[in-house]
Amino acid sequence: MRAALHRARLRVTRGLRVAYNPRTDGKPDPGEVVWAWVPYEEDASQGKDRPVLLIGRDRRRLYGLMLTSQDHDRDAADEARHGRYWMDVGAGGWDRERRPSEVRLDRLLTLAPGDVRREGAALDRPTFERVIAAAGRFHSFG
Repeated sequence: MRAALHRARLRVTRGLRVAYNPRTDGKPDPGEVVWAWVPYEEDASQGKDRPVLLIGRDRRRLYGLMLTSQDHDRDAADEARHGRYWMDVGAGGWDRERRPSEVRLDRLLTLAPGDVRREGAALDRPTFERVIAAAGRFHSFG
């Protein structure tokens, strides 16, 4: 099953409970970086498996922000011109090579629990809280 994508600009996501609640139970939980199929913005029929930081859930869905190991700091102005905003989150067990990662703040992904291919690792709480604060510039979690 492929993940549905919702691009949000100060969009209120009703029912979404943002929480840091990673558990080692084999199920996807907010605060964890998981792997899921993420569609390309230009063509939602295409995409690729990538790490996604789960930030919350509602009754049926998980919500997350995609990660990348590419460094967007060097082209931040160009990225912003195209409506893409990134934040460094460091390295973690979600990347086999433990490369530093960035999270995309402006693109909220909606996943069914069955869309998650595997769990990667939990993000530490202070970094998770910084991500939520920064993502709040683009999303209203209410």
